[in-house]
Amino acid sequence: MTTVDKPAVPRVSREEQKRLLSLSPFEIKDTLIALADERAQAGAAQMLNAGRGNPNWIATTPRNAFWLLGRFGIAESKRAWDEWPEIGGMPGKEGIAARFRLFLEEHRSDPGADLLRHSVDYGVNKLGFDADTWVHELADSVIGDNYPVPDRMLRCIEKVVHAYLVKEMCAGQDQKFDVFATEGGTAAMCYLFDSLIINRLLQPGDTIAIMVPIFTPYLEIPHLERYKFNVVELNATKTNQDGFHTWQYPEEELAKLADPSVKALFCVNPSNPPSVMLPEAATSQIAGIVAKQNPDLVIITDDVYGTFVNGFRSLLSTLPRNTLGVYSYSKYFGATGWRLGAIMVNEDNIFDDMLARLPQPDKDALNERYSTLTLEPEKIRFIDRLVADSRQVALNHTAGLSLPQQCQMALFSLYALLDEHDEYKRTCQAIIQRRLHALCKGMGVELPKDEYSAHYYVELDLLSWAERNWGKDFATWMRENFEPVDPLFRLAQKGSIVLMNGGGFDGPEWSVRVSLANLRMDAYEQIGKWLAEIGQEYRAEYEARPR
Repeated sequence: MTTVDKPAVPRVSREEQKRLLSLSPFEIKDTLIALADERAQAGAAQMLNAGRGNPNWIATTPRNAFWLLGRFGIAESKRAWDEWPEIGGMPGKEGIAARFRLFLEEHRSDPGADLLRHSVDYGVNKLGFDADTWVHELADSVIGDNYPVPDRMLRCIEKVVHAYLVKEMCAGQDQKFDVFATEGGTAAMCYLFDSLIINRLLQPGDTIAIMVPIFTPYLEIPHLERYKFNVVELNATKTNQDGFHTWQYPEEELAKLADPSVKALFCVNPSNPPSVMLPEAATSQIAGIVAKQNPDLVIITDDVYGTFVNGFRSLLSTLPRNTLGVYSYSKYFGATGWRLGAIMVNEDNIFDDMLARLPQPDKDALNERYSTLTLEPEKIRFIDRLVADSRQVALNHTAGLSLPQQCQMALFSLYALLDEHDEYKRTCQAIIQRRLHALCKGMGVELPKDEYSAHYYVELDLLSWAERNWGKDFATWMRENFEPVDPLFRLAQKGSIVLMNGGGFDGPEWSVRVSLANLRMDAYEQIGKWLAEIGQEYRAEYEARPR
């Protein structure tokens, strides 16, 4: 690699690195960004931040459909009430489907028109919607003139989102679950943790299992004062014959779930940061444990990366009664700013059963909590308690995701449902694969093929890499003389490269997470070259050490 001749950058001391290791990897990332930016400002290199999970692509067609639908919504508003040039009314329902078809015919060459036309047909012909009811829900949603009613999710849009989630999360195998639209996956996680505690389905101090490596909030939230969970980690320690991590779980790790004192399991599937989904053997083992040894195990699965693996099947499909599913539209459609998420709860579930089995004092306390919502609070299902709890119960009448957000969620869903040949999915997957190839080319390595990998992120164990290339003695020397984050600081200070430390996700301490979603393809070859150069730098220091 040709490097720019610039004054050496002072190295961050080992003591400072140790101090920073107590922080979340997202906080360490901010320090790395500052260092990389300083180097970039000096003209040494362009900063390449592969620590972000935000994709740099967006799905344009469903957005065009949203803007075009918005124009129709405004026209319907002015049709209902046109006072002064800038005041309209609420769209009327009667005859709105016919007016929409006429509008789409007049705008048939506009981007998004075809998706809207086919979306109306899909709702009417596939899902059995009344045409006026369906189009009115869309037109009223896009202009955002009403509170969400029902508060959990609009009726037609819920069925559309359900169909999408069945296709993408359950490999098309039909499931009957209720959907609660939330402000992204982040809100979904917060609501679930809170409602499980509030409703005594989990108690502070309970033992829970977490499949690691995992997205750091799942590591941090259980230790907050309001939860204080006792955490058992299930470690993805499997390797292949060449010593590469497969990021899968040995049977003995999954067997920890057989202990009935383990009340809940938290997982991200496909995982973050390794981006590898659970194979059928693992999900079958978990299903067998639930069936025979731990029937009340609460499972929370975050499946945001499922669309990047063909044939993905969530635990929501394998263990529908025990599983609370979380999905976010952010990564697949390039929609982190829209804050679109969903919680899925099977109609037949253990959570309602567990509520019915609570001790009477707990039932009495919960009945009082929800008594302002109904005369029979004991009959409120867990999914509806989630909605009420999301607004501190007292504000339940204003609960629910905003209607424009629900409308865009529906259009994203319909875009995927109507894509019968999965052309959008194949394109997104191809983008990721090109970037992975560029990273490996820069490093001079070849990663093994893995049918279970989404490759949205890649987690590289640098110590394992060093040992394979230069032997155990060299790897031992690295471990004894440097902190696991030292390569990250060297990358930031020398190459203006920002990666995240895999140890912060409870992965191998010397691993790094590279996001393959947020930079152009040529950037990944540069990142790979810098990783290789940093490795050679350690090698040179090892050879020059006093003997």
